[in-house]
Amino acid sequence: MDKKHLWVLTEERPKKAVIEHILCRFARDRRFACFLDKLRILPILENGRFSFLYEITGFHCNRVDRIYVRCIGGTSSFVDFLIFYQNDQPDATSAPIYAIEETKTDDSESRNTAVGQRSAKFVHIGQYYPNTKMIMLYNLRIPPKARPTATNVFGTRLLQTIGVEFIGKELDPEVFRPFSSVDEILESKRTMRRPPSGNVPILINKANGVITISGRLIKSNALAHDPSIGQLSAISAALRQLGWAGRIVVTSHGLLQKHLHSRNKFVRIANALAVELDGLTMPKAVDKGVYWNYESEGEKLGTVFIHIVVENFTEGYSIFENHAGCEKGYFLTKEGTPLQIEKYSDRAAYKAGDRTKIISIPDLILIDFGRSEIINVEGKRYRFRHDGIRELASFSDIEARYIRPHYPEFHILRTVVLYGSKEQRLIEIEFGFLLNEDGDLILGVRAPALFREAIKNLLDFWA
Repeated sequence: MDKKHLWVLTEERPKKAVIEHILCRFARDRRFACFLDKLRILPILENGRFSFLYEITGFHCNRVDRIYVRCIGGTSSFVDFLIFYQNDQPDATSAPIYAIEETKTDDSESRNTAVGQRSAKFVHIGQYYPNTKMIMLYNLRIPPKARPTATNVFGTRLLQTIGVEFIGKELDPEVFRPFSSVDEILESKRTMRRPPSGNVPILINKANGVITISGRLIKSNALAHDPSIGQLSAISAALRQLGWAGRIVVTSHGLLQKHLHSRNKFVRIANALAVELDGLTMPKAVDKGVYWNYESEGEKLGTVFIHIVVENFTEGYSIFENHAGCEKGYFLTKEGTPLQIEKYSDRAAYKAGDRTKIISIPDLILIDFGRSEIINVEGKRYRFRHDGIRELASFSDIEARYIRPHYPEFHILRTVVLYGSKEQRLIEIEFGFLLNEDGDLILGVRAPALFREAIKNLLDFWA
């Protein structure tokens, strides 16, 4: 019987609920018999050192040998998960069976980021892996709106048209279905409500063999307006999918020729789809290079590691996460209610120029119920370790507005978790843990007791 490994490569912190969705989808698609016990994510140690591989346990299938997880990074339009079913560890030339974008965001929070802003990722990956199944995975913590917005419906249908599948959320097939023609896309967009005055609406018109799409693409004096980039990419890709061979021209974009660079993600997508920018010459995109690489430098290698070890080897767990390059989570109250953390302590004052009114947030907040402690964690690469110490002083707002009101009896600690270097010891008391580039696990002189318990239990497990 053919038996292979499953490889889950991700730039997100792997969550058990998301991994379970992926494993069940894989087994269903392959028609493999399987059953699930309690899933665990275990860092693999070799001679007491972290191998930078995690293993998933609790999934039983005669066609799957072992399930590995490893952290990767990619371009600015990189999906959250790539899944491979093969014996050898994947490299950038390996073809994934799934490309998965995970989101906790729905209409109830944002019309743009829920679907539109992420659309460019699916258009982009098709240039690298045209035969890979694309999936949007909803990992919702807040109930979705009973009635989806027109923006959400339109964006979802565009993605369905280019072959993206949706899991983790029920879609009414009478509402959510692929577009069947170019004219249906134009008519659907025409009937949508216009945005507030002052915004550039995305409008689609067809005349004389040319389709024009208006959409603002400039932000901060650069081609960087992600919501519009996503929507324009998805519209253009859907038009091409439905057979439109004529010109597609983006108007009202606000760009100048100097804003166009051959490495920009929209320029790459526009080259692939033969999309023009009104009044400008589209540069030829440079060689696209590899889509992903194994992460070897980012600070999240340290914070994700301590997060996973705490949740799998102690009774502690996270009540908030914002690992570098990952989606920001919710703050969990003692009752388990998810709260979206506000960006500003005083929005009006911040917009008026007072930059002290932004709420600084840690990369991770851990709770240790047994010791009645909450640990605010700032992650940093080793060479920027002293920046981490300075940033610890900025957590007063989040402690005053969220932690103390919901956990009044808990003592709050602040610590820095580091990744990198060949260093073998930590001297400064602000440093709680270092994962060095050789995989050594180094505790600080005043590391939180939860860290010490987690690392001891991990080492005992592998001993």
